This record gives sequence, C-alpha cells and structure tokens, in this order.
Amino acid sequence: TALAMLPACFINPGDVTLMTVPGYPVAGTHTRYYGGEVYPLPLTAENDFFPDLDAIPDEVRRRAKLLVINYPNSPTGRVATRDFYERVIEFAREHEVVVVQDAAHLVLTFEGEPLSFLSVPGAKEVGVEVHSLSKGFDMIGWRIGWVCGHERIVQAFADVKDNSDSGQFIAIQKAAITALDTPEIPAEVHARYERRLRKLVETLRSCGFECKMPGGTYFLYTPAPVAAAEGKTFASAEEASQYLITEHSIVTVPWDDAGAYLRFSVTYEAQDEAAEDALMASLAERLQEAELRFAEPARA
Repeated sequence: TALAMLPACFINPGDVTLMTVPGYPVAGTHTRYYGGEVYPLPLTAENDFFPDLDAIPDEVRRRAKLLVINYPNSPTGRVATRDFYERVIEFAREHEVVVVQDAAHLVLTFEGEPLSFLSVPGAKEVGVEVHSLSKGFDMIGWRIGWVCGHERIVQAFADVKDNSDSGQFIAIQKAAITALDTPEIPAEVHARYERRLRKLVETLRSCGFECKMPGGTYFLYTPAPVAAAEGKTFASAEEASQYLITEHSIVTVPWDDAGAYLRFSVTYEAQDEAAEDALMASLAERLQEAELRFAEPARA
C-alpha cells in the first residue's frame, strides 16, 4: 500500500515518523524497517480526537520526517476541520515535515461535507493525500487507490512503487473506473453505512454504552466496559473484547493506546433492513445477558 511505501521515500536510520494512535499501523511498521522511530500522537476525547502537535518534544521535532494523519479518523470517527488542517500545514512548514493524510474514509463523511486536506491553501506544498476505493466503494481487499498532492512527493512515491510491484490486475482497474464514473455507487454505500451506524448507536446506548453517531467511517468507537455479570472485571479493552467474543460471540476490536475503547463495525453481511434489525435485536439480547458495567464519566 501507499502507506507502506511512503516511508521508503524519506526515512533513514534515526528519523522519526509522527503518527496518530490508535490507527492503522503500517506506516509505522515500515518506518522501523528502515531504522526509523515512531512517535505516537494519542487521540483522546479531551483533545476532541485531534493530535496535540504542541506537545511534541523539540528533540523529536528536529528528527521528524513524516506526519501521518487520518481523517475521517479510523477508529474514532472524528472528521477534520479546516482549522486543524491549517495548524498541520503551519507545523509542517515550520519543522520541514512531510504530511501524509490518509483519506481512505473520506467518502464516508456523515458530519458536513467531505473535506480534503488538499483543498486547504498550503497543503499541496507540504504533503499528499492517500485515497482508496476500499471503504466508500466497497472494494476492500481489491487494493486500488491513488496518491495526490505535492508533485515531488508523488514522484518519489511513484519511483518506489515502480520498483516494488507491477500494478493492479486490469479487471480491478476497470472496475475502479466504473465505480468512479458511477456516483450512485458511493451514494448507496454511504446511505447504507449511515443507516447501520444509527441503528448501532441506538442499540448500544440502550445497553449502557456511551456513544454517538461518528462524523465519518463505518466504525463506532466507544469506551469499553469495566465489568460484567458474576463479578467479572476488565483491566483493559483487550480483556473486555476477549470476554465479548468468547462468552457472547460479539466481535469488537480493542484499543488501549489512548484509553480503553472498543471499536464496533457495520461491515456485516445483511440482505436487507429487516436482516439488519434482526442482527441489532440479537446484539441487544446478548449485551443485556452480559450485564455490562461502565466507569462513571469524569465530572468537570
């Protein structure tokens, strides 16, 4: 993927990639392959799920080569604001850092209109945006997308890619062309996931979860329970997730990088809305059986 190849363009031993966490780890994995280091930028509710760029130590900033961000954010569901992107651009200029904005979920924006990083003045001078047909076009696993933005960064990426693989199977390329030429396809995908997310939010809230409709993505990020029936307690989201899958056959992804959270997904198979409703009813029944307990919300 592009996020795996871009570190090859810029990272030498001792260099740093700044990355938001939780998130897709591939750019960090490949940074380490080249002898670089990863500096995590926690996304917390207190910071509205934006990275605190001002908190990065000077010594780390001096060695930073890449800033990898992802909005709409997976898994938190936060969408970017123009003000945030302007701060990112200012940071990149001041510290000579290349920005890589992962826009894989951009089509699945539910809060306002989709906002491209490259639409903000100055962005094309400091970075690139990575797009994918995986999320908003239901082409997960087909591995097709594109990188756009700063000409020299795109060329550097192209040079690495030309020497890494031979391009995508032509039938997939033609399917992608059809998808991009048919606006009804992403519109239908968007409507389906938005509908499913609203149903999921309603179901989880009825079972004690503290959650709301995400601004984007097909994920729902919510604080993990701390206890369940028969005195069972959880010290982490990992423990809660393992309990839910082994005892109640409920699939979640745990995140403990910036607090204990569970990620639910609405990418399940369901033939129609009736099947979606039946699945939500089954989920509610299983969660009620679990008798989950949650930490008291912090008071101001």
